[in-house]
Amino acid sequence: MKKNILSDLSVLVSLCKQRGYIYQSSEIYGGLNSCWDYGPLGVNLKRNIKEAWWKAMTYREDVVGLDASILMHPKVWKASGHIDGFSDPLVDCKDCKNRFRLDHAILKENKNVCPKCESFSITESRQFNLMFKTNLGPVEDEGSQVYLRPETAQGIFVNFDNVQKSTRKKLPFGIAQIGKSFRNEITPGNFIFRTREFEQMEMQYFVTPKDDKKHFEFWKEQRINFCENLGIKKENLRFSQHGPKELAHYAKEAFDIEYKFPFGWQEIEGIHNRSDFDLKQHQKFSGKKLEYFDDTTQKKFLPFVIETAIGCDRLLLAILCDAYTEEIKILENGKEDKRVYLNLHHSLAPYKVAILPLSKKEELTTIAKKLQTDLSKKYHVEYDHSGSIGKRYRRQDEIGTPLCITVDFDSIDDSAITIRHLKTMEQKRIKLDQVMSYISDFLAK
Repeated sequence: MKKNILSDLSVLVSLCKQRGYIYQSSEIYGGLNSCWDYGPLGVNLKRNIKEAWWKAMTYREDVVGLDASILMHPKVWKASGHIDGFSDPLVDCKDCKNRFRLDHAILKENKNVCPKCESFSITESRQFNLMFKTNLGPVEDEGSQVYLRPETAQGIFVNFDNVQKSTRKKLPFGIAQIGKSFRNEITPGNFIFRTREFEQMEMQYFVTPKDDKKHFEFWKEQRINFCENLGIKKENLRFSQHGPKELAHYAKEAFDIEYKFPFGWQEIEGIHNRSDFDLKQHQKFSGKKLEYFDDTTQKKFLPFVIETAIGCDRLLLAILCDAYTEEIKILENGKEDKRVYLNLHHSLAPYKVAILPLSKKEELTTIAKKLQTDLSKKYHVEYDHSGSIGKRYRRQDEIGTPLCITVDFDSIDDSAITIRHLKTMEQKRIKLDQVMSYISDFLAK
């Protein structure tokens, strides 16, 4: 038995469309570049990922949740530096008309050349702000201009005082948020890795300045453990530290958690020590005091912030890439039999159980439908009666369903069914009245 991992992203893109994970947005109109729609399975997987993150972050005493508005006062983005500094140097190739970021140019003979045609004829760079503009209200003028947020973090910072006073939290404490962000990326690509509309899961942890290093190291460990607990292989994860020239203007220290995608090592999460930059900026631009009063020392100060920021879509892509498995078995006639399956952690699987009656005859479907009704009260259940049992198993393998239940003609007499496990293909006969407890015990592991 030979196992292959994903080496070509296009294979996963095809599987995602075929099985209902992810579709090209507006596909019947030719699609919209870098925009994707999550199908029935993708929606379930994404919800499960967000729920896992929310539990890891907020099912603890020192972190609370928030859902801030996408549209915010324009001064927020002036204070944060996004209006003046959130831009990329953009150039054009005069020969092939390719438009790209200057840092994507190829260096040849100590000169920048086009990465597409390797022409030396490229334009002077010009700054391109990545924020989407829109207008608030019925009149489109400069005074009504607002922005779609490029990150969720600022909604947390401007609500720091509200949250602290309403919850009476003492330092250290965090505020977590899941929400959409928008960036007019010049060079999006690699499926859902870099898109113009994406979902972020961010937590800002407010600490006393003298304790920032301790909390920074704590959250680094927590975040890498979170990825591993979702089933991502350790060998496909690593930390990458930002050097002095790579640090963002607000950062005192920063590490990325990178995943080994088919297109190379890329960031999926950032852990940053943002110092007191954000609260200081918003205090300055708003004129409102955002200092924290320490009851013990009887002093006021601006807390430091340890940020953990992960892209939900990127994490989902990493999980799918990591779960994709091909098993190749050599048959007696010398031919290869290939089985493709998604080895998802069962907590993330879109369907926990698939019910597969061996026949459409009423005596079997009655048992199968009752099982579906009972199990659906607790789990997402798929009912599949189309095609041969072998093809249905393979279909559920590609979906990543951890357990398949086959109702056969023996079920009528022995009141039992066969449960098949995704990873091992092991099959076990279970009495009908034991099915719920068996599934519950398996999924609890």
